[in-house]
Amino acid sequence: MTSLPARTDKKLGLAIDLDICVGCHACVVSCKEWNTGGYGSALGDADPYGDTPEGAWLNRIHTFEVTPPDAPAQIVHFPKSCLHCEDAPCVTVCPTGASYKRGEDGIVLVDESMCIGCGLCAWACPYGAREMDPVAKVMKKCTLCVDRIYNDNIPEVDRVPSCVRTCPANARHFGDFADPDSAVSRMTAERGGFELMPEMATKPVNRYLPPRPKARAVQEAQPNGGAQAADGFLGWLDRALERLG
Repeated sequence: MTSLPARTDKKLGLAIDLDICVGCHACVVSCKEWNTGGYGSALGDADPYGDTPEGAWLNRIHTFEVTPPDAPAQIVHFPKSCLHCEDAPCVTVCPTGASYKRGEDGIVLVDESMCIGCGLCAWACPYGAREMDPVAKVMKKCTLCVDRIYNDNIPEVDRVPSCVRTCPANARHFGDFADPDSAVSRMTAERGGFELMPEMATKPVNRYLPPRPKARAVQEAQPNGGAQAADGFLGWLDRALERLG
């Protein structure tokens, strides 16, 4: 089994604004493209034009209709990928040490040369963020584009994850959550950003910024409405994810 670092120098991750994500899937496609030619083996596709297509995708978007009390229904697009948890169960269950968490920046990666495709990490992940490549037969996951964010051969503006650079609505933000003055830390504090499924005690790094319309509706009706809006949205989200299975 693989051990986790006692601490990490940084906590690199994503802040995703659910208020302005339009569900266009540009982040999904750009992720597939970059990771097909970047870190590790290409993301495989089996029978892509046949009756049973299968492929590995490291970023997916789930779309829900939210019907809050005393407010109009709204559509919420919910992007989901690896959350680079501080207490990552996918790492500690790996029998070969293929899954590991980096001490310098907190990114969770897979050494594909050591992966035996047993699937234990996928079973351990409560977020469904790992995918078995149907061609390479090794486990794949979001790398935060580690081969891109440190690449001095590309312009500095491009040294962010591909999904962040591509998002036309600017709904995805990348930074260091260990730095309270970073842009992602500030917007999380200001907007009541939340972690996904905190009851799992995995301490995910990524944060979601709740939709503003619901927060406004609740704030008008109740004191301290912003925090209560986020809590209400989390309750709804838990129920929606349960339906996903």
